[in-house]
Amino acid sequence: MSTFTLSLQPVRPIAESQGAQRHVVQQASGRRHGPVTRVFSPGDIGNQVKPFVFLDYFDFQATGSAMFPMHPHSGIAMTTVVLSGSMRYEDTTGASSVLEAGNVEWMRAGHGVWHDASPASMGRFRGYQLWVALPAALEHAPVQSQYLPPKAVPQSGPARVILGRHTGAHSQVAAPEDLLVLHVRLRDGERWQLTTEPGHNVGWLHVSQGALHLAGARIANELAVLNESSAGIDVVAEGATEFIVGTAVKHPHPLVLGHYSVHTSPAAPQRGEQEIARLGEQLRARGRVC
Repeated sequence: MSTFTLSLQPVRPIAESQGAQRHVVQQASGRRHGPVTRVFSPGDIGNQVKPFVFLDYFDFQATGSAMFPMHPHSGIAMTTVVLSGSMRYEDTTGASSVLEAGNVEWMRAGHGVWHDASPASMGRFRGYQLWVALPAALEHAPVQSQYLPPKAVPQSGPARVILGRHTGAHSQVAAPEDLLVLHVRLRDGERWQLTTEPGHNVGWLHVSQGALHLAGARIANELAVLNESSAGIDVVAEGATEFIVGTAVKHPHPLVLGHYSVHTSPAAPQRGEQEIARLGEQLRARGRVC
């Protein structure tokens, strides 16, 4: 599992007189890695915003080449949000299909899984993959996959509820409790406020189109890490703006990295890597991996 060092830009905190709202403490544009921008990983910002440990953003002209060839994970769970284009996926649970724009995929790697993903059509392909560290009770759980069509993703005002619950709308994804991920679109000049769930002291935003103004900071085509607090988030859009926002109760465990995994203790990756090796032998016998 590769990590990338990001160039961080410290941002001046808002003055105390501006009240109980979240503010930006870091901004980062990420590192381009082939067709994908690795926005953060466990070796950098992921350790600050855990349970969110990896965030990839992709926006490119698809040519039919594989984006993520068959590879393994354990101990973490992935959410894929397709914003435009379509994506073909397959994993070792036997699941395979095509995700269209607006679809959401959830895959809990648990005790070990292999998967791949590639654009299924030519043209512009855009979206996110977000990985979260699992609690100790789930890091070796059976693999779980869910694939939601656009109509199954609840909407609350300008926000689509990807994970968790927001103003009465509840995602169908069977994700761990105490985390929230929203995909939001705002019009130019529109103000949007998020009342954070109690205990959700981790927070971040990634703006993919337009710009946001938040407590004196301007965020455009980049990640903003928010101060650790359960205070609300208050943003104003500059232009037609699209972003995702994540909040959560902070993951209480260290991030222990295996070759393909994130676990909660030094002993935990071994079990996942054993299952990954077993599945890898099956894939090699079928000619799926070298």
